[in-house]
Amino acid sequence: MHFTVTYEHPNIDAAGSGPVQVGWLLDNDKAGIIFEPPERVRSVEMSKTHAKSASRCPAIINLESRHFVIKCPFDLHLKFVRNKDGVPGLRNMLGEKSPIRGKKLNEHLHVTSETEWRYKDRPTIQLSLPYLFVADEPVYISQTAPYMHYRADPLPGTIFGGRFPIDVWPRPLMWAFEWHEPEKDIVLQRGEPLFYVQFETVPQNRPVQMVEAEKTPELEEYLKLIGGTVNYVNQTFSLFKAAEERRPANLVTPKKR
Repeated sequence: MHFTVTYEHPNIDAAGSGPVQVGWLLDNDKAGIIFEPPERVRSVEMSKTHAKSASRCPAIINLESRHFVIKCPFDLHLKFVRNKDGVPGLRNMLGEKSPIRGKKLNEHLHVTSETEWRYKDRPTIQLSLPYLFVADEPVYISQTAPYMHYRADPLPGTIFGGRFPIDVWPRPLMWAFEWHEPEKDIVLQRGEPLFYVQFETVPQNRPVQMVEAEKTPELEEYLKLIGGTVNYVNQTFSLFKAAEERRPANLVTPKKR
């Protein structure tokens, strides 16, 4: 089934100009220091000695300018296992060498219910993260694999991407992974690219200005309003209009340093 969702923001002229301010923050400040700020993607090859070098290409520069990288917060070495009853699970292969305690890791990481897998032989795992992105103008966020960063040892599967409007539907992100080869371990190191977030603006040629934002009482109340709806309805996109009508005038308040 194909459907299109449109919405209007009462405070925004669709013909806006200048940079679009996108706020980022952590939904939960516990151990917040381990979660690095989003970084704009830059070309690894920075040679600009030749006028035709890739680092000077406006198309590449424009593409990179809209992508921000989220880095892995801790080292992970995971093996897919089943217990004696056949229930799927994860084993932390770092054992006592793991920098994160098992109890804390279990708070962030889990295997989704087997009935929810897209394919019966491809487990899906989820790593919950506290990253939130908000905007006061129409902005869509897309979550993608970090395809501009080279990885010598490819992960044994693919990540689930997603796209939604952060001015109407801000929510914490997660790293969802479809394990195509569950016989192979997942190995991730702290600081390596976990995924990208890309932003679409109106008009499309407006640059994105990323700022760290405050979790104001208005934003917190709005997050409570829309949070958890996925547990009650299947098509949360159908709620965008209702959410917009109850949205406070401003969600982005730059943090003062």
